[in-house]
Amino acid sequence: MKLSLPAACLALLLAPALLTAAEDGSDWPQFRGPNANNVVEGDSHPAEWSESQNIAWEVPLEGRAWATPLITGGKVLLANAVAEGESSGRRGERAPHKWELVCLDLASGEKLWSKVAKEGVPSVGTHRDNTYASETPVTDGEHVYVYFGMTGLYCYDLDGNLVWQKDLGSYKMQADWGTSSSPALHEGRLFVQVDSEDQSFLVALDAKTGEELWRKDRDEGSNWSTPIIWKNKQRTELVTGGGKFRSYDPASGELLWTLDVSGSRSSASPSATEDLLIVGAEDRSSRGGGRGGVFAVKPGGQGDISPDADGKSDFLLWGTDETALGMSSPLIYDGVVYILARRGGIVNAFDASSGELLYRERARGASAFWASPWAAGGKIFLPNDRGGVHVLEPGSEYELVRTNEIPGRLWASTAVGDGSLILRYEDRVVCVRN
Repeated sequence: MKLSLPAACLALLLAPALLTAAEDGSDWPQFRGPNANNVVEGDSHPAEWSESQNIAWEVPLEGRAWATPLITGGKVLLANAVAEGESSGRRGERAPHKWELVCLDLASGEKLWSKVAKEGVPSVGTHRDNTYASETPVTDGEHVYVYFGMTGLYCYDLDGNLVWQKDLGSYKMQADWGTSSSPALHEGRLFVQVDSEDQSFLVALDAKTGEELWRKDRDEGSNWSTPIIWKNKQRTELVTGGGKFRSYDPASGELLWTLDVSGSRSSASPSATEDLLIVGAEDRSSRGGGRGGVFAVKPGGQGDISPDADGKSDFLLWGTDETALGMSSPLIYDGVVYILARRGGIVNAFDASSGELLYRERARGASAFWASPWAAGGKIFLPNDRGGVHVLEPGSEYELVRTNEIPGRLWASTAVGDGSLILRYEDRVVCVRN
């Protein structure tokens, strides 16, 4: 399936505005950075590191979590889930846990404080490779909002004082795979996407009080994708993943458009510039589900923007089923869309304006990609599941610069701020800095 591309749209997408980057590189307030696109500008981190090179500090961690670290105001914030009687490693699905927020000093790695949000037995199960703290918190620089899925939502100030908490309910997830959809924050509203086997909805809360502002029911099963705020040239949208991708007005919850991805499911999150939104879902065809695919959405969509029988849609720039999204979210940088396959270490690069496949290569040493790629300092960084990070030159050809190796399970996406790179491994957090 391939969508046609009008010449006018091609010219638009080749404009320099294709790249929307992080504002100043100083803070990392949410999943995939200030603009939720994993593109860093400003003060970047070293492009080369190892266990003995450019390591500022390393701190062991209790428990397990795949939540991305946050960087704000010289602090590193970490959501964490600790199984009773065990400092690290895996536990049985329903072992007693404590859910906590940990604050480290960015300069030194010193623990400033930690706060336990809840203790008890989890209300739902989780996959042995998932954790009970896979959702990334979000901060506005004054408060941090920590969502532990079915265990609750908590608001703290940056000194660790609890401001409010809210229980959004506990719902069964497909095959007890657990949860991972992180909250999003925009203009004083906190958005949480809850897609489960029992009940699915999108809710907007007042960030100051936790009061519910609006709620929209969703005809979805279990999904793990994080919603994003898409600030495009026409308006600001709240975009969610699932069997159908949907766009909402963040202020009112009004549904703007839907895109049917043929009954698949979504773990990766969308990525966007002001001209382009990249969405996609998993290929579940071998298990009776949809084929997934990847789509490039234009601003201004209304109603059902799904492609017709001829593969055409007024609000889709292009679409392809040559690949599908796995666990890691796509990266848009300098006119190229980078998509990492879930298994096999495969790197796909597509022309952002046409959808043309530029290359498909295997990153040597990578067996899988779970964390999301990022761009910084004019380089592309691909974190593999074994702790290696492949450094590429951006562009239409696969050009490997080096692979930075620190052994360990690296499934959490990274954070960048104040010239520092924060890598969260299964059992420790590492700060890379010149």
